[in-house]
Amino acid sequence: MSSNTPNTFKKILEPIENYLIKVEDLVLKNLETEIPLLTEVGQYLLNSGGKRFRPALLLFAAGSVGKLSDKTCLAANIIEYIHTATLLHDDVVDNADIRRSKKSARSIWGNEASVLVGDYLFTVSFKHLASLKNMKMVETLSKATTMMAKGEILQLTRSYENTTENEYLEIIINKTACLMGAAMAIGGILGGADEQQQEALYQCGNNIGISFQLIDDALDYQLENSSLGKQQGVDLKERKITLPLSHLLSNASEKDKNEVLAILDLDEINDQHVKTVSQLIDSYRSNEYTVQRANHYCIQAKKALSIIPDNAYKLGIIQLADFVVNRNS
Repeated sequence: MSSNTPNTFKKILEPIENYLIKVEDLVLKNLETEIPLLTEVGQYLLNSGGKRFRPALLLFAAGSVGKLSDKTCLAANIIEYIHTATLLHDDVVDNADIRRSKKSARSIWGNEASVLVGDYLFTVSFKHLASLKNMKMVETLSKATTMMAKGEILQLTRSYENTTENEYLEIIINKTACLMGAAMAIGGILGGADEQQQEALYQCGNNIGISFQLIDDALDYQLENSSLGKQQGVDLKERKITLPLSHLLSNASEKDKNEVLAILDLDEINDQHVKTVSQLIDSYRSNEYTVQRANHYCIQAKKALSIIPDNAYKLGIIQLADFVVNRNS
């Protein structure tokens, strides 16, 4: 089953559009509490322009093997809360002031509020998960959230100087990809998939997640691209390990490598430094290599779907995988 790549993300979502509307309603409704700060911070982030990519993967996965239902929509809501909680925590760890072209929650309400609201979203997610009374789903999401915490710690403790590509992949599989895998596996469970299909959906989502993060990392160094929902060069300014930077340090001449390392050792990295490193990344084709790797994982994601029946929902997953590697924001 091949993808006739649609023009827009919105077009891809048409088969699940009505269910995504239900998810959106749940996302906002289930955040209403008697504590104004909780509601205010949560709704600020949840209304800040996210694509609801993970809920879409869950809904498409459920539809590809069975039926969509109110339970599926609640599970998609849970996944979005988990994702939002990690964004709140990430911004605190990274001292980030911008999130999707808007002020980050921490820059408005402070680190304490961001951490506590993130904690609340985690706990309320598992409260709703318990209401679905499915132990396999609890196990799947528990494993994913444990992996996500591990990914954050790995990123914090490893150095950009000597992290290999395999070590970098370990970070993003734990930090990002596993939640997409879990979303699709949970969709499969709710849709009635057998264990083999559940594993196939998990592998598909995991590979889409790897591809997604690789493209995200490449876009951060494409300074001519002004459509991004974040400040560009932010990964370098935060000294994050990403594949373009890792590839550059592994392949640059001694002179160029030392120039990059000198920039990374500065107290503050400015836009001119970002431009210098981005030009070197272009020279050594580090972004080109990163996109090639993203395409590899996109192909693996689609191969994993071979045991899933051909239908509009499976096509939607394939189109989302292609969208990930072709996006420019």
